[in-house]
Amino acid sequence: MHTVTAPITLEFWKEGRTHERRAGYRGVSAEFGEIVLTCPLPRHATPGSVVSEVRGTLIPTATIETRGIHTEAADLPTLNLATLRVGDAMVSLRRNRFGVTRRARALHLRYGGDHYRLWAVNRKQYVLRREADNEDPGVSVTARQSGIGAGKRVVVRVTGRAVAADIALVALFAGVDRAPLTRGGAVRAAFARSTRLFAESQS
Repeated sequence: MHTVTAPITLEFWKEGRTHERRAGYRGVSAEFGEIVLTCPLPRHATPGSVVSEVRGTLIPTATIETRGIHTEAADLPTLNLATLRVGDAMVSLRRNRFGVTRRARALHLRYGGDHYRLWAVNRKQYVLRREADNEDPGVSVTARQSGIGAGKRVVVRVTGRAVAADIALVALFAGVDRAPLTRGGAVRAAFARSTRLFAESQS
């Protein structure tokens, strides 16, 4: 179902302690019901990987999982060695790591018969675009993160008529390390991971 969608505000939440701790963003959409993003899932439940998950009343469950040694120094799933699922379907991912502009470095996603592009506007804002085809004019969904601590939030705005998968995907990427979508962010993220891995190896 394609529908005009009012702005959605997802507020930060946190519960539990130590290895049982869960955190993320949640809110209610007038069109798509409750939306809950957990980022990441507790590590003891996903050994050897970092996983973020979004669930909701009227959206499909979507997960993104990253495996590899670099996850030991990651607080969120990264775009490197990532596996993305929407419902029972795999979503193919590709990107140009050497792109100069932010549009050139965009993440390309293929879900079913739909092609998406995700690019960074800045460190806190990103756009998910479902491309037009012969049957649909496409849609643009912009997510903006703001605030600090318990006051953090994500505001999602839709231009066009969205489907449930659009909302699930844009919410999920609020729980992903999107730094590689910009050249500066990719350099900073790589340096931070290397420093953290070295520090942990010395402890």
